[in-house]
Formats: sequence, structure tokens, C-alpha cells
Amino acid sequence: MANAERGAAAGAESDAESGAETAAETDGATGVTSVDSTLGYEQARDELIEVVRSLEAGGTTLEESLALWERGEQLAKVCRHWLEGARARLDAALAEQPEGTEG
Repeated sequence: MANAERGAAAGAESDAESGAETAAETDGATGVTSVDSTLGYEQARDELIEVVRSLEAGGTTLEESLALWERGEQLAKVCRHWLEGARARLDAALAEQPEGTEG
């Protein structure tokens, strides 16, 4: 993961555990759960940073580490979903511009 994704350590463990245990429906097209779809990009990224720091710091049980890893995977999907949406919007906006003009 990039350095920007390697972030803080404090509240991630409890957030990750509660998030990993939450029963939620998954959108088959995006792989993003209904609970996670309410997270903004920055929220998901910040929580992912916390999860990575917690995993890197160690000191957790195997079960806690697995829960953190699973939460990290969910958060990465949310971030990817937001970034893909942003890319699609940019591509659409660029496609609408007549050739030879700049924004």
C-alpha cells in the first residue's frame, strides 16, 4: 500500500471490528456493502489508514488481525468505487469538450 494509505492506529481496531461484524447487503456490481456505501472517500481512506497502522503495529490476536484485514479489504473497495466514479465523471466531462478547447 502507498504511504498515504499507511496511517493512524488508535480507534481503527474497534471501528474495524464493528464494521467487519456488521451484517450488510453487498451490491454485486461494485462489491460495496450498503453500510460502506454511505462512507465518503475521505472517511473510507482515513479508516483504511487506521486499519493498516493497527496491522503494522501488531499486538493483536489472529482473530483481531483477520477482522482488521477484512475491514481493510472492504474499505479499499469503497475507495476504489469512489475513484472509479470520479474517473468516469472526468472522462465524461472531457468527452463533452469540443476538440481543441481546454477546460
